[in-house]
Amino acid sequence: MANTTKDNIEKKRKSMKRRRRIKAFRLVFMLVILSLIGSAVSFIGFSLYNAGIRAYSEFTDMYQSYTDRKTSRVGQADPKFDGYTNILILGVDDSERREADTILLLSFSNESGKSRIISIPRDTWITSRTQSGRLGTLYAWGGATTLVREVSKLLGVSIHQYIIIDMATFVDLIDVLGGLDIYVEENMDYDDEESGLSIHITQGYQHLSGEDVQKYLRYRGEKLGDVGRVQRQQKFIKALYAKVLQLDTIPKLPAIADIFRNRMDTSAEIFDSAHLANILRKMSSDPPTTLMLPGAENVDGAWVPNVAEVEARMSELFPLQDIVPQSDTGDADSEPIGEQPTN
Repeated sequence: MANTTKDNIEKKRKSMKRRRRIKAFRLVFMLVILSLIGSAVSFIGFSLYNAGIRAYSEFTDMYQSYTDRKTSRVGQADPKFDGYTNILILGVDDSERREADTILLLSFSNESGKSRIISIPRDTWITSRTQSGRLGTLYAWGGATTLVREVSKLLGVSIHQYIIIDMATFVDLIDVLGGLDIYVEENMDYDDEESGLSIHITQGYQHLSGEDVQKYLRYRGEKLGDVGRVQRQQKFIKALYAKVLQLDTIPKLPAIADIFRNRMDTSAEIFDSAHLANILRKMSSDPPTTLMLPGAENVDGAWVPNVAEVEARMSELFPLQDIVPQSDTGDADSEPIGEQPTN
């Protein structure tokens, strides 16, 4: 009997030891698992942290590079124009000389979205530091930044961005929009075999394709010459503005955006584009105010600006009360390119 009791006690002791070993093993196993999980979480967290630091560093480097490029091409910004986004639009011909055939300054009020458009004849006579000549021809040797500088000086207005569009791209853009309805003020008949230009458009209300719109804008009648071209530009701009605001333009926006992204030369970068998109979103339904550069044609056919009238009209178009003060947040979108006017 005593031996049986002793055996039972020994069995219980062994069983308890085995259970304690199992519990200890389970505890160690759980600690190992938790340690591995903790290490994995720490590794993932550290990796994500490092990735975040790298992404932030790359972004700041990219933005710093962008601001450096901005700084290298800007002059002193006139704070009078902080409430506006001013864009120089250049229509470039397809000739070997690559002259600026159309020169427009498009200005948006950042607060109201109202727009103003100043048409500048391509034959406007400019006297620069290096040479004198017609404004349109300066593009051939100085490019867009030269025209930005000269137009800025001419108007006394800060220019923030430029857009360059060639004839083929212009035609495709109008066709994507579905053409334009424009009243043609006179029969247009002109043929130039050397340049391959043939214009035949009948007077009256017409639905014009992109090719027809281009011819309508390039036509120079005997009566008004360049003045007539500028007047047609302004009619076209108002028709285009009204077309863009129509609801049926919305499904065409991806195709329009593709043209702007891949076929136009512009100074705007990703940071500017976000700002411009916000401005376009707030476009006023009111038609743009249009103005032709005040001046007169001389005996050589050049357009000579009336400096006093230009200053007066610019003061009307850019009134002080239309300015929206901006905090010093480092907004690169409001910085102008090119050499700016000083008051």
